[in-house]
Amino acid sequence: MSLHQALVVEDDQDLAAIFSQALRVAGFEVETVATREAALARLVTYVPQVVTLDLHLQQARGTEILQYIRSEPRLTKVNIVLTTADSAMAEELQDQADFVLVKPISFVQLRDLAARLNLAGG
Repeated sequence: MSLHQALVVEDDQDLAAIFSQALRVAGFEVETVATREAALARLVTYVPQVVTLDLHLQQARGTEILQYIRSEPRLTKVNIVLTTADSAMAEELQDQADFVLVKPISFVQLRDLAARLNLAGG
């Protein structure tokens, strides 16, 4: 049985580790990137089932990555989980994402969501 793929786009190393572990526990194979450039470069050839996307990366806005995923035909089935501490931005972008999680996000919260996505995807 092959694992589903997930991409974590998060510049906080501690959060990236927590998100990655939660996704792994839910049955995903996980890759992590910390910058807009790395995320966009990886998505040129990689089609994960799930992307967790931090909207406030250190040197870029995650909205650019969100727009890229939503505009790329081969990525139409990617489930996007936006992560942000900005509840106003979360509300503004909720229609463009599959899920929006407002930080702080618990390990259990993300693990349970990832498990639901894994079951739905395969």
